[in-house]
Amino acid sequence: MLIRNATLADGRTRDVRVGGERIAAVSDDLEADDERVLDATGMRLLPGMIDVHVHFRQPGFGHKETWETGTKSAAAGGVTTVVDQPNTEPPTVDGPAVEEKLGYAEQAHVDFGINGGVTADWEPATLFDQPLFALGEVFLADSTGEMGIDTSLYAEALEQASEHDVTVTVHAEDETLFNESARERDDADAWSAYRRPQAEREAVRRACELATERDIQIHVAHTSTPEGIDIAAEHGMTCEVTPHHLFLSRQQLSDLGTHGVMNPPLRRETLRSRVYERVADGTVDMIATDHAPHTREEKDVGVWDAPSGVPGVETVLPLLLVEAERGRLDYERVRDLTATNPADVFDLPDRGRVHEGNYADLVLVDPDEVTEIRGERLHTNCPWTPFEGWDALFPEWTMVRGRRVFERDAQEPFGDPQGRNIRTVTESK
Repeated sequence: MLIRNATLADGRTRDVRVGGERIAAVSDDLEADDERVLDATGMRLLPGMIDVHVHFRQPGFGHKETWETGTKSAAAGGVTTVVDQPNTEPPTVDGPAVEEKLGYAEQAHVDFGINGGVTADWEPATLFDQPLFALGEVFLADSTGEMGIDTSLYAEALEQASEHDVTVTVHAEDETLFNESARERDDADAWSAYRRPQAEREAVRRACELATERDIQIHVAHTSTPEGIDIAAEHGMTCEVTPHHLFLSRQQLSDLGTHGVMNPPLRRETLRSRVYERVADGTVDMIATDHAPHTREEKDVGVWDAPSGVPGVETVLPLLLVEAERGRLDYERVRDLTATNPADVFDLPDRGRVHEGNYADLVLVDPDEVTEIRGERLHTNCPWTPFEGWDALFPEWTMVRGRRVFERDAQEPFGDPQGRNIRTVTESK
């Protein structure tokens, strides 16, 4: 296949040839062979997003999301690789649990990674025999799944992961710093008042200090405060920001209600704007969704009973592309946040760039096709979104290893499941 006159993230117009699973050539004037030719004049061709933080809920909670629905949602949003977190049922804290989850992942429409988890009952001997993407998110406070651990077990996890050359990702909140007085309230904003910013700040600091003492690199998940981002950067650690912490604040909770409850919670608008600045200026390494769906019925309860989390894997890249098109972020920054940096941080040398020899994980976008996000049109098992009515640029098509996995205007937009475990796919050119 030859894609002609596509505009890349850096603004160059190039022809891109796809041969088999890989990008065969990138040039400004390729001659067509006996192949399909696509005119992409005026369109953007980007590397597919690598979302290093999703919760696809299987095994255990398939009514919220399945590997089929979750990866279809990813493909429709331009995400070509997803990384599933360990807080399923059973949690992926040992080898047999990873093998069970891999069975569900046979329904994946995009490539994927499986993270291992840490609890008091984890079995590192069998866990690290599996092809893990990373260890984590390691929970320093309880969230969905009640997998919070103490400092000594966190230190053990760091050392075990380092011994096996596996990156540790951390959910950093210190529950001893939660504001107990907020529990007297019953409004949705009480959740943000309860899990206050200093709980994240001090947990990030301690997590980074313990890793630095052992000369171990960690990745801090879903940082929601400018201070947490800065502390991670000062220690030479990497971090991610979610689309909800990038775009939403406590100001929206009057409309979102308990559908805006997540961990970490939404912050004040002043903090959100400072987080956005760090995303734009390069301090933040990547955007990851923390896609964590729950049904409307589960969310439509009181603030102290509502499960934490929101869907996001289908809307993240379309939201960021609108930011780029309107000049608030540039396309190169969006590419780096969603593809290049995740590939570099997690050692995926053949992903994240539109380069000759890389896997053909590609997304084609028409900048003129801005549409409004509607939950009913999404492909997740929980078709609601905190971004209802927001402008977005959804892909015309998404390609994984040279195979189109989503075509927006096709009668059947999805093909058969073709996703592979990214740690078992060859990553050498």
